[in-house]
Amino acid sequence: MEDINFASQEQIIGALVYGIIFLVLVTLGLILFFYYSRKKIIQKEVEKVNIKLNHQKKILQTTIKVQEEERHRIAQDLHDAISSKLNVVSLTTNVLIDDKTIGDDQKEALKHILDITTRTLESSRKIAHELMPPILDKFGLKVALEELFDEFTSNTSIRISHHIETLDQLDKSSELHIFRIAQELINNALRHGKADMLKMELIKEQQGFILKFKDNGIGFDVTDDKKKSGIGLQNIKSRVAILNGQLFVESSKKTGSKFTINCQSYGY
Repeated sequence: MEDINFASQEQIIGALVYGIIFLVLVTLGLILFFYYSRKKIIQKEVEKVNIKLNHQKKILQTTIKVQEEERHRIAQDLHDAISSKLNVVSLTTNVLIDDKTIGDDQKEALKHILDITTRTLESSRKIAHELMPPILDKFGLKVALEELFDEFTSNTSIRISHHIETLDQLDKSSELHIFRIAQELINNALRHGKADMLKMELIKEQQGFILKFKDNGIGFDVTDDKKKSGIGLQNIKSRVAILNGQLFVESSKKTGSKFTINCQSYGY
């Protein structure tokens, strides 16, 4: 009788053990099922986000491409239409000034017209140059940036210290993006930051570059949504995104503003 009871107890214990193992296996199966289901859902969400980001990037690229084409058209119109006509006015005025039959009063008026024409012509050339710098195509980014710094410092009290390395693997489109970023950073620092000392470094990395820009201006609140959504900063962010880079901004009233762009890929 005791043997029978002992055998029954062993069967019960065995059944319990198998039952527990079965429950554990079912639980593990459910956990794995939910884990991989969740992982698949997350992957799908990530894919959706990536598709959305790629779509936004293409929109940015198209928008900036249209902007650059429009700048090129305006620069060409300034050169072909306005500058050429102003040159004709200037030459004609010079001829009239040399005419000995014209009185002194008329010559003074013509000289005044010539002076206005010359200044307007110079302004037209400067605007066209800013819209589409020819030196960038001819001599590359390093020379174009150095000329940009000279333009800002030659007739003002602004000081710009710089260290620009040659990024020989960049294509023309990427060079233009970096040039526009530099333009925007300088304009923002002078116009909004009220800075008079700037420093810019463009350092070549093994797989990309680092751009550092610092000013001694009044700074701004980096958490202010209005500041973050400003046109100038948005243009910089858009171009950094196209370059597959990262933008880091630091700013305070005591130290001014500092911008760091880290781009570790030439796969633009």
